[in-house]
Order: sequence, then structure tokens, then C-alpha cells
Amino acid sequence: MHELLEGAYDLHVHTGPDVSPRKLDDLDMAERSQRIGMKGFGIKSHYFCSGERARLVKKLYPDLNPIGALCLNHTVGGINPIAVEMAARVGAKIVWMPTFDAANEMEYMFNQTSYEELPPWAKVQFELSKQGKVQAGITILEDGKLKPGVFEIIDIAVKNDLILATGHLSKKEIYELVSAAKQQGLKKVVVTHPTFSSVNLSKEEQKELAELGAYMEQCYGVITPHYGIDWDALYETVRYVGPEHCILSSDLGQTNNPYPDEGMIDFVTRLYNNGFTKEEIKTMTVKNTTFLAEG
Repeated sequence: MHELLEGAYDLHVHTGPDVSPRKLDDLDMAERSQRIGMKGFGIKSHYFCSGERARLVKKLYPDLNPIGALCLNHTVGGINPIAVEMAARVGAKIVWMPTFDAANEMEYMFNQTSYEELPPWAKVQFELSKQGKVQAGITILEDGKLKPGVFEIIDIAVKNDLILATGHLSKKEIYELVSAAKQQGLKKVVVTHPTFSSVNLSKEEQKELAELGAYMEQCYGVITPHYGIDWDALYETVRYVGPEHCILSSDLGQTNNPYPDEGMIDFVTRLYNNGFTKEEIKTMTVKNTTFLAEG
């Protein structure tokens, strides 16, 4: 099923060097992506901007489009418009709202966690917590409304043609962010792994958000291992939301999981074997991701 990934982007890959051990580094990923005809991949670090890394990969793999990114966790100042501005200037394309430092994620992780196995970032958070180094969770709301810095970040995203992704925000935060992005004219909004345990958006909620203009990022790495959804439920969700409103990402790179490209091959194969047409799958792997990555 390699042909279903020809020209595709995987916009959510955890490559090294990183704070946590990774199964492969940026150059390994570039080699593996190029080998199966993929066009590019998004380098996700929960901790630092990866824009500079992407530029180095591009120098060695000029035919590939590696994409830098930024996660708005405490390591970059949280909801920090100037960090987004600098990321854009260095060539980063994706901005994630807070992930492990999101108030929603911290509430889930420390108070009601039911993860089948702890993600690498969660292990780091628990280590920091034992050392008394964990800061308060980040929310994008103040008195029920979006903080001024969020509107600034959306504006920077509009002006620089960035992809704004929701990270591990709560449902209310996601709805507020997607609505504001639509009002400000941002066309590239992605709801990050909407089925992930701490996010837990129903198929109905996903469809509502899609109708507001957001793409639903269905991730292989939340199904294997199990983080909130199984395969049958995923097929039902994608069918209900519509492939035209979804993208497929691996969310892989963890040492105990498959390589990202292996995960993506398995992903498209399972979808094809469960009733999705090649055209529907390529809409999610190629068409929608190309619009997001290239404009």
C-alpha cells in the first residue's frame, strides 16, 4: 500500500535528538520517507522549536520537505506570541498549543490518568513532579474567554501561513480556539489527535469542529498502544466526520513503537481493507496534508 503514501506528509513525528529517547532521528526519518515516496514530515518536539533542525535536514535531502514546528509548553514560555513569531521567521510551519503542560492534560495525567502505558513526555512530567519542578498547567482561557496572546498567535499564523494545532487542550478550549481562528481568517487549523484519552472528542463533536473549518488529525499512535479509541471506532469516526475533513498522522517515534513510516503503511492498509477507497485515503494522506503544508 505504499502508493497511498506517495506524495504524502506525516505532520506529527517524534524524531530525535529529543529530551526522551527516540526510535530514529531526523535524518533517519528523511531517508525512510524518501524511500517510500513521501513528500515530507513534521518534526514534533514537545520542548523546543524544530525549525532549525528542519532546515538542516532540507540541506541534506533537498527533494524532501521537512517541516519545523513549535509546541507552546513552558519550555518556550507557554502562550508566547514572540516565540511563535521567531519560529515563523526560522521557517517553522506548525504551532501546537500546549501539550503536556496544558491544564487539561495535567488534570488528566495527575488526577485521573488511565493511560495503558505512559507516553515518554508523561514519564518526564512525573519525574519533574517528584522533584517539585512542575509548573501550573497552561490554559488559553481567562474568565471563560481567550487570552489576548491567543489572538496574537492566530494573527501571526494568518500572516505567515502557519498551521495552528490544538495540542492537548480541553474541549471548551478547542471550540473557542477553532471559532476564533475562523473569525480571524485562519484556514489551516488542525485538531490534534481528537480521540486521544485526555482530549476525547466524540465523532459528533469532531464533525462540528470540522464544519467550523478544522481538520481532524487521526493518529496511528493513539490506537497502538490504546489511548482512547480502537480500530473499529476509528473507522466509524472517520466515516462519520468524512475523509475530506481528516488527515492521517503517525504520532510515532517512541522507542517501543513501529517506525513512523511502518505505522503509516499499516494505517492506510487497515483503512483500505475496511471499506475506504484509495481516493478517500489519498484525500487524507496527500490532498489535505499538502494543502496544510504547502498552501
